[in-house]
Amino acid sequence: MKPSRDLADLIAIMAALRHPETGCPWDIEQDFSTIAPYTIEEAHEVADAIARGDMVDLCDELGDLLLQVAFHARMAEEAGHFAFPDVIEAITTKLIRRHPHVFGERSAGNPGAVKALWEAIKAEERAEKAARKAEAGIPAPVRSLLDGVPPTLPALTRAVKLQKKASTVGFDWNDPKAVLAKLHEEIQEVEEAFGKKDVSDIKDEIGDMLFVIANLARHADIEPEAALEGTNRKFMRRFAHIEARLAAMGRSFDGATLDEMDALWDEAKGLEKIPRT
Repeated sequence: MKPSRDLADLIAIMAALRHPETGCPWDIEQDFSTIAPYTIEEAHEVADAIARGDMVDLCDELGDLLLQVAFHARMAEEAGHFAFPDVIEAITTKLIRRHPHVFGERSAGNPGAVKALWEAIKAEERAEKAARKAEAGIPAPVRSLLDGVPPTLPALTRAVKLQKKASTVGFDWNDPKAVLAKLHEEIQEVEEAFGKKDVSDIKDEIGDMLFVIANLARHADIEPEAALEGTNRKFMRRFAHIEARLAAMGRSFDGATLDEMDALWDEAKGLEKIPRT
């Protein structure tokens, strides 16, 4: 089989990989639960390529993510649930339905109006899905305003989504300063937990602190995952400077003191502040 630009060939390749007699042993033994972690990982790698502005990697990573869709769809088809064309039909139906201001006769002249329209349509969709599940004999779960936020999301992202849902009924701070005050309160509680040396309590209090930090980022209209990843990259860059400087001096970490490494860290920070010409 040759490489192709045709989606149908990707579907055929996936079917061949999953063939019980002639397929790949690794692919054959997979199921939804074993593939799900790879799906999440590939989505993160797409985001990483975007953050780095690497369009070559982005093309590859989007292909890897598309493979995940094809893999799940193939397993679903084998089990008699749905096939890849059903996935395409589902998303095209959803896009058309959720954009009546583009494909229909409703109007939305600004992003705020679009968001309001989107939420109203999603509410209709949830009601229709519940009806379909009832017809299929699937018991209706106890509903909550916070339903629909996937537990598999990164924790900071999930925190923001939960907070946004709660804010729709007024359960929210109106001023970022109030969030800052709550953060100071949580930091104090973390300090107290360390004083008691209770590992479980420390874990809970740090979790509370991170939840408030996510809330603070939300109020500043900043994506906390993106902010933290920016800091991760900054840390890696500055740490690499320490490594390079030590190597240039013919030294290693084994012989370097913390004070020396801190000085090199500050040196890296200073170099970042020098304007590039």
